[in-house]
This record gives sequence, C-alpha cells and structure tokens, in this order.
Amino acid sequence: MATILITGGTGLIGKELTKKLTSKGHVVNILTRTPKKNNEFRWNVKESFIDKDAFNNVSHIIHLAGAGIADKRWTNERKKELIDSRVKTATLLFNKVQEYQISLKKFISASGIGYYGAVTSDKIFTENDNPENDFISKICVKWENAALQFEQIDVPVTILRTGVVLSKNGGALQKMNTPLFLSALGHGKQYMPWIHIDDLCKLYIKAIEDNNFSGVYNAVAPEHQTNESFTKLLGKSISKPVLPMNAPSFILKTALGEMAYILLKGSRVSSKKTNNAYNFIFPTLKTALTNIYNEQ
Repeated sequence: MATILITGGTGLIGKELTKKLTSKGHVVNILTRTPKKNNEFRWNVKESFIDKDAFNNVSHIIHLAGAGIADKRWTNERKKELIDSRVKTATLLFNKVQEYQISLKKFISASGIGYYGAVTSDKIFTENDNPENDFISKICVKWENAALQFEQIDVPVTILRTGVVLSKNGGALQKMNTPLFLSALGHGKQYMPWIHIDDLCKLYIKAIEDNNFSGVYNAVAPEHQTNESFTKLLGKSISKPVLPMNAPSFILKTALGEMAYILLKGSRVSSKKTNNAYNFIFPTLKTALTNIYNEQ
C-alpha cells in the first residue's frame, strides 16, 4: 500500500479520492493552509513552506490544487491567481521533494481539457494535438509544464486532462440545476466533455497502482454531448423543464465577461487512449445521471 500526498485534498475531487484511496488501504496525507486533522499538514506557497512531516513515507504525490476556473470573473488579478495556484504550487513541491530528498515513485497532476482551447469545431482532440492560444489553454500548458519538471529528476509523471466532473455532492451539476428550470447556453452546439467523479477517481488510483499508466490522458467519458443535448438529458433525469429558448450569449458575456467563452464554446475530446487502458463505469451520460440522481 502507498502513502500519497494530495494537494487540493479538501476540494470536491480530493475528498472523494481520499475516501476511495483509504478504503483500499492507502495512507493519505493532505496539504492545506489550515490543517485540522491528523493527516493534514500546513503549506504556504507565499512563504515557500511545506511541513516536512507531510512527506513521511510518501511515494506518490497527487496535485489537485488550483483556484476554481469559473468561480470569479477573470480580472487580471484573478488570472494571475488561476495560474499561480497551479504552477507555483507544483514548483514548490518539486523544490521540496529535492530539498528533503524524497524518493518519489510518481507525480500525478490534474490538468484540463481547456488545454485544447475553448473552440467549437468538428475536430476531435487527442492527447497529441497542440494547445490553443487562448487564456484557458495557457493555464493548462503552464500547469502541465510545472508538473513535467519532475521528469528532470527521473520521477514518472501522469497528467489527467479533465472534463466537466459530474458528482452528487456539488460541482458543475449543482450550478446547472437552477431552482425552476434548465436552459442550454448560447447556440447550445458547443460540446461538453464530461466524466463521472467515480471514473475520475479510479483513473487517479490507476495512476498510483499501475506503473505503466504514465503520460498524458484525457479524463473524459467516451460519449460526446453538446450543451443542448446534455441539458435535455439532465432535465429528464431530474424531471425539470428545459426552456425552449437558450440563454442568450450576450447575457452571459455581460454577466461573466471573458470567462463566458468557456461556457459558450467547446469541442469534442477523444477518450480513445484512456479507454484502451481503462474501462469506464459510466461511459454514457444517461448511466452517469441515473447513478447520481436515482441511486441516492
């Protein structure tokens, strides 16, 4: 069994992943600015500080930390925070692993399908495609480059480019599920690559337990859904009406500013490479939503 250090362990994915790892007998240490539990350890990026005890017996690091992409408007200050919370944290880990001479077996990092940019096209993006040149893509490129530093010290790296995460406990579905009705966004033809949180956690566990599962993988389910088709299926699953008229783009742009384009644009992302290494529990949106809403 492994001892795993997780950043972002108090977030939606981190909490679920911690549960699943400990149920399999792994030991989980969590880095947080305000430790409260025995397995939580303090870190502070501005002070370049990580409690050395956090690394006791650690063989794997899972890097989930990062400010929420869609939590606030993208001011220049917020943009810097979105990048620094991912990149500076990874670099701090890299420096401390060397300083404390930690014998690490693997570094596993989150990334996003935003790597391919917020574009709506007929193309299906694979892991070998080049990044786009918009802001969301630049975040992911810098994030991944920070993670790949570990290869310089012969530590294998696994990167999971993650789509919209579906969960019973908050996240994207909670934001979409407005009180009275649902509505598709803009023209509704933009694709929404997604993944059930159980499949995402199992991919992280696979990265720990399978030495061959290294490199970059798209953490998205095999089935492609547009924003419109996704919204309609969600409406059926929770018996809530979907407005016949989509929410106009100009309203979202006025309300959200530049951030609106990540909601109004989106391409298909291939899960073929991932599917060759892993069998999805929830390969279709219908099975995922049924699990989330009908199996409480």
